Amino acid sequence: MPQLRSAVILAAGHGTRMKTSLPKVLHPVGGRSMFSWAVALAREVNAGLICAVVSDKSGAVGKAAARELGGGGVAVQHPPQGTGDAVKCAKSVLEGFEGNVITLYGDTPLIQGHTIERVFNALDEGASIAVLGFEAADPAAYGRLILASDGTLDCIVEAKDASDAQRAVTLCNSGVMAASADLLFSLLDEVNNDNANGEYYLTDIVGLARQRGLKVVTVNADEQELMGVNSQGELATAEALFQARKRACWLQDGVRMAAPDTIYASWDTHIAPDCVIDPFVIFGPGVSLGEGTHVRSFSHLEGAVAEENVAIGPYARLRPGTELGAHAKVGNFVETKKAKIGDGAKISHLSYIGDAIIGADVNIGAGTITCNYDGFEKHTTRIEAGAFVGSNTSLVAPVRVGAGAVVGSGSVITRDVPDDALGVARSRQRDIEGWAESFRNRKKRT
Repeated sequence: MPQLRSAVILAAGHGTRMKTSLPKVLHPVGGRSMFSWAVALAREVNAGLICAVVSDKSGAVGKAAARELGGGGVAVQHPPQGTGDAVKCAKSVLEGFEGNVITLYGDTPLIQGHTIERVFNALDEGASIAVLGFEAADPAAYGRLILASDGTLDCIVEAKDASDAQRAVTLCNSGVMAASADLLFSLLDEVNNDNANGEYYLTDIVGLARQRGLKVVTVNADEQELMGVNSQGELATAEALFQARKRACWLQDGVRMAAPDTIYASWDTHIAPDCVIDPFVIFGPGVSLGEGTHVRSFSHLEGAVAEENVAIGPYARLRPGTELGAHAKVGNFVETKKAKIGDGAKISHLSYIGDAIIGADVNIGAGTITCNYDGFEKHTTRIEAGAFVGSNTSLVAPVRVGAGAVVGSGSVITRDVPDDALGVARSRQRDIEGWAESFRNRKKRT
C-alpha cells in the first residue's frame, strides 16, 4: 500500500563556480529559481512534508525557503560536512513522520514528476532503498552505482574513493534516493567520515543497508533530465533543455511555430491549441493565451492573459496585469500595463496604455497614451464600449471617455468625455501668411 511521502531538498551548497553574488539554487531556469523547481517537484509527487536544508552563510536561500515552505520547513547545516550530514539536519523537521522520504537537490531543475513516482513505486514494491541513476556519457566525478550479481544495488562509490575497475562503470548516482524515514535516519546514525574528503556521505547508507540484508534497487532515468547545475555554462545548458522540452509540448498540442528555437518560454507559459507564434517571441512568467491567438515577431509578454483569437504584435510589449478580451488587437510598438482591454478593442500601433479599463470595440488611434502617473500615485483611465480615440491623444488620468464618444486627434483630455460626445482639447490652428518665406530669407542672410 502506498506510504505517506516527504522530501528533503539539499540547498546548502555555496555554488562558487557560478561566480556571482546570487546563490546557485536561486538562479532561474524558465523564469523560476532552481530551488522553486525542486519544491514544485516535491509537491507534484504529493510530498506532504518538505524540508529544505540550507547553509547558515546564505541568508537569501534561507529566506526563499521560508517563503515557500514556512520557517518550520527549513533546517540549517553548519558547518558543511557532506550530504549525509545535510540530510541528518532535516531529522528535527521530520520528527515523528511515518512514511517514505526522498532526497532532492536545489540545483537539478529538470527532473520530472513521473520519474520521482518511479522511485517511490520501487519502495511500494518491496525495496528498502531506491536510488535514481543514469548511464553517463562521461562518468568523470560522479559516484558509481555498483550492482550485485542479482541486479540489485550493492554500493555507491564516490569517484575519489573508486578503484580503477569501479571508475570504468558508467552507471552513475544522481543523488536522489528514497527510503522510509525510520530506516533513513537509522542508517545515517551509522555513517562515518572515513573517506578521501572527510565527509559524511549519504551514499554510504546503501552499503550499510546491504549489511543488514535489505534490498536496494536502482531506478534509471535519462542523463539530461538528471543534470545538476554548477556553473553558468551548465545553467545555459539546462535552460536550453527546458526550452526544448516546452516547445516540443506546444507542438504536440497543436501550437504552430515556424521557428520554435527562437521562441522562449517561462515555466508557467500556457498556449492553447491553434495559436500561432511567429519567430523571436519571449514569454515571461504569467502568460496564458487562448485558442487562435496570434503573436507576431519580436513581442515580449509577461503577466498577460489573452482570450481566444487575439492579435498581438509585432514588437508589442505586454506587461503584468494585461488582460485581452476575445478578438482584441494590440499591434506594433504598443505597450500595455495593468490594462483590461475588452472584446474586439483595437490598439493598432505606437501607443502606451497603462492602468486602464478599455471597453468592447474601442478603437485607439496611433500615438495615444494614458498619462497614469502623477509622480506619486497611479490613476485609472476608463474608455467605455464603442468609443473612438483619435491619434496622438493624451488621456490624463483619472479620466473617463464615455460609451460611443469620439476624441479628436491631438487632444489632451483632462476631463471626462460624456457618452456619445465629441471631446476636443487642442488650440485652434493659426496661419501667418508669408512667415515661412521670410524665415528662410533671414536664415540665408546670416
